[in-house]
Amino acid sequence: MDLSIVDLAPVPEDGTATDAYENTIELAQLAADLGYSRFWMAEHHGMADSIASTTPEVLIARLAAETDEIRVGSGTVLLNHYQPFKVAETFASLDALAPGRIDLGLGRATGIPAADRALGTDRQSGDPDADHAEKIESTVTHLHDGFPDEHAYGDLTLPRSADSVPEPWVLGSSPASAEIAGKLGLRYCFAGFIRPTLAERAFETYRDRFDPSPLGAGPDEPEGMLAMNVACADTDDEAARLRATAEASYKRLRRGVVGSPPSVEAAIDELGGVPEPTPNPLPDGDWPRSISGSPETVADLLEQLTDRVGVEDVIVQNIIADHDDVLRSHELLADGVGL
Repeated sequence: MDLSIVDLAPVPEDGTATDAYENTIELAQLAADLGYSRFWMAEHHGMADSIASTTPEVLIARLAAETDEIRVGSGTVLLNHYQPFKVAETFASLDALAPGRIDLGLGRATGIPAADRALGTDRQSGDPDADHAEKIESTVTHLHDGFPDEHAYGDLTLPRSADSVPEPWVLGSSPASAEIAGKLGLRYCFAGFIRPTLAERAFETYRDRFDPSPLGAGPDEPEGMLAMNVACADTDDEAARLRATAEASYKRLRRGVVGSPPSVEAAIDELGGVPEPTPNPLPDGDWPRSISGSPETVADLLEQLTDRVGVEDVIVQNIIADHDDVLRSHELLADGVGL
């Protein structure tokens, strides 16, 4: 199993974005040392007091400079906020800075209405799936110089490295995004921490609709990755305590409360107790939004979940309040899966 990390640059309690970025750099360097395959930065807007990952392209440049071999990229660029040519220019530039190491994860999301208005984003679309597919296709066509000479964009050029192009991924949490990835022949990552129960249907759709990219922008065969929220500790009980922060954060989000993740103690208070350890094996059909356990338990759980959807790659997010616990969780997970 290949493991990767997606990070949100969470702002520590009483800290600043500077502290968040320092923690992110430390985590990326640890991931590289441990043998993780990729390190992606998320994109969120209007929540900078708690999530400092507002501009993944800026952070990717710094992370590429602070590491040597690990792939770095976006998880995701919210393409509904931007024009494809600008995204292609930005990520081609990143690839010129770190040739062969840049991933371009493309997705969409609406956020806080004020933030969307400030970004000039149209929240209303007659056919959002078609609009999103068109933007992804246009971005990839720019990257691969695929517009014919007679096209209005045929003369546009991008900054280039000698031999590589950013690797595009479609990110999503529904069969609709999976269908787009399949039709365009691109790699697909499913966000299991958002709508886990749709994972199996999404990957089935992806494979059913897969047609290799005529530009050579994707693999010859379907290639997918599962994103999961994971807390790992020395024992199942200790890991369940860490998972309390994620469970409390999810409950807060359902109430419309956004902010820094609560401490373990505050989360346990909010939940009325420590969450039960994630059962191993998982009951048939059970798709938890967040899993926890010892290295051995989490490795087993991830094997079960990836077997269900037929992929071998996992990208891990976690919502753990203490940075040292985050680092330790990733260390133990890497050991559990044998990186």
